[in-house]
Amino acid sequence: LTTRLRHLRLSGMAEALPLRVEQATAAPLAHIDFLDLLVQDELTRRADRLFVRRLKQAGIAQVTELSTFDWAFNPKIPRAKIVDLATARFIRAHHGALLIGPPGVGKSHVAVAIAVGAIRAGYHAFVRSTFDLAQDFAEADAAGERRAFVQRLTHVDLLILEDFGMKRLGPTAAEDLLEIFVRRHDTASTLITTNRPTQDWGQFLGDIPATTAILDRFLAHAEIIQMQGKSYRLHQRAQCLGHALAGHAGEQQHRRARGAAQLFAQLLDLVLGQRVDL
Repeated sequence: LTTRLRHLRLSGMAEALPLRVEQATAAPLAHIDFLDLLVQDELTRRADRLFVRRLKQAGIAQVTELSTFDWAFNPKIPRAKIVDLATARFIRAHHGALLIGPPGVGKSHVAVAIAVGAIRAGYHAFVRSTFDLAQDFAEADAAGERRAFVQRLTHVDLLILEDFGMKRLGPTAAEDLLEIFVRRHDTASTLITTNRPTQDWGQFLGDIPATTAILDRFLAHAEIIQMQGKSYRLHQRAQCLGHALAGHAGEQQHRRARGAAQLFAQLLDLVLGQRVDL
């Protein structure tokens, strides 16, 4: 029977069959209940495989969830708005979102969590840094595959562009991005993460008219979410340094190590303009 189930591509049933037989033997089940459990096992297995496949298609190597986000560290981050985005309602409405804030506040964590929520809701997502996307365009042009690449970007339900403005892009980047925004306008959702105000976008894209057209389409139906606060990444590094310095020290050495860690945090504060709590 197991072989026949696998031949019919019912691997979920095949894997669950021994356990369900033991369950039915230990506590007799009606035939219809036994079959219902096996069908549910098959549906669960298919849903799990679909989820993993869509994660891979989205370019998500590590799943992050909003349940693991440290909301208390930066309490000014608008939790309710972000949680609402993770429900994927904005995707059904073909709206967009802009996550803007300094490095280290968790923009990437939130963006990937929103993509995961969209996939769980049955949508397709694609997560890519803006710099990598520009390189993808160049490679597609060189291989004669631009049309297929543009079609993929056009039709994905949720396109997430990370680190917008972190690096200067090539001379055709603005036109390439404009084509995507024009094609996706009012038909699909785009989410952007950036630490640069929209007034600066024309500078790093190097094309003011194209940038103006991109912003006009993107911001027409986009939720702008300010993620202000301290760098959680630097906070973790400072804590690790403090623990490492204090790990093998006595009471006096411990105080010295603590002072060194605090000095390190002050230096980071001076360099980055962000307070790092230990």
